[in-house]
Amino acid sequence: MSEEKSDLPPAAQRALAEAEERRRLAEAAEAADPRPIELGGRKGPEPVRYGDWEKKGLAIDF
Repeated sequence: MSEEKSDLPPAAQRALAEAEERRRLAEAAEAADPRPIELGGRKGPEPVRYGDWEKKGLAIDF
């Protein structure tokens, strides 16, 4: 383990290792069965990421 992680308690080290394993498995699953490409979608940043939708100047907040 790196020096940064060596000063963490064993439970934290296990949690980090488990999170890394989950990330690796999620990436492998995505590579094996990628999501379909959206055709004709909205342009610009993903509205769900920023918590609101804007269309023709009207913003709708979730």
